[in-house]
Amino acid sequence: MRWKCVYCGFEKGLFEAYYWKCPICGRPLTIDYSASGEIHPSRSVWRRYQGFLPFLPTKARGEGLTPLIEEKMHSHKLLFKLEYLNPGGSFKDRGTSLAMYYGYVMGFKKAVVDTSGNTGISVTLYSKLYGLEPLVIMPKTAPPGKKKAVIRIGGKVVESASRMEASKVVEEYVRGKDVYYVAHLWNPLYVVGHATIAYEVYEDWGIPDYVVVPVGSGGLLLAIAYGFKKLREYGFAEKVPRIVAVQGYSCQPVHEALYGARVEGEDSTLADGIMVADPPRLGEIVQEVKTTGGEVVLVGNNEIVIALNELWEYGFLVEPTSASVFAAYKKLKSKIPENSTLLLVLTGSGLKTL
Repeated sequence: MRWKCVYCGFEKGLFEAYYWKCPICGRPLTIDYSASGEIHPSRSVWRRYQGFLPFLPTKARGEGLTPLIEEKMHSHKLLFKLEYLNPGGSFKDRGTSLAMYYGYVMGFKKAVVDTSGNTGISVTLYSKLYGLEPLVIMPKTAPPGKKKAVIRIGGKVVESASRMEASKVVEEYVRGKDVYYVAHLWNPLYVVGHATIAYEVYEDWGIPDYVVVPVGSGGLLLAIAYGFKKLREYGFAEKVPRIVAVQGYSCQPVHEALYGARVEGEDSTLADGIMVADPPRLGEIVQEVKTTGGEVVLVGNNEIVIALNELWEYGFLVEPTSASVFAAYKKLKSKIPENSTLLLVLTGSGLKTL
């Protein structure tokens, strides 16, 4: 198991040292590891998919193996993946479980993360399980319920002026300190952990035609694409779904990079989870959308609110970022062939935003 930089060729043993980015060129790292590609009969997500993972965490709180709800809408079959039912209220628990186990094994005593909210809750939860002291840097505009959750679990919150400023604050804070910067925007363990969503969907239903996913840092999009590619590599699947990236008009770096232009529209700041202006893996995100034949869909606050209200009435108690994928589907539906199957990932709980 090794850290690997596909850009400059840097390599180092995974447990020899921790790098949140390449120490040579400063770009995102990947993890190079061997795996069997076997699925095991277990009710633990980690034991079940250990054949796809670099290692297993020793502590868990029931993350993963979330419900997949099938609904017929218009001429399409929608598969709602209820990631908001994870212990910390979001899909982030999958990646954090692996990342915090790694930090524990590496001997760190303190963990710090910059986040719009959900990762802060997740890192605090798993830090406490492994005995690390968590510090969470969050923008002052983050939902109060998320800040309260971090504090209630036992973390410390420091507010920043904006989401981008949070990243700058934490990078300055960790410089020269023996602190575990979880760096979920960069950390490839999050990609490996979140990829278990794809394995579950395959087992529960099969391979959908489309995956509609909200994109902030883009880690979830990359993870789902990675997961379906692994399923194809190991002979479980013949195709990878088309990836639809959902962003807001207020923050659309993937749209700008893919199409070369910014589209003006209404404010979209209600979806705080997709307000990442400079995702570290932007080039990788654009490449996955292009190679799968997908696209980027932009949504605004009014569309998000309408979708949010409908989802709550359907019994899906999600946050605005989650609702962005349903809003995107409603804009796309006339273009999608009849009888297509779409996976909509409902990423975070709305109970933290009340």
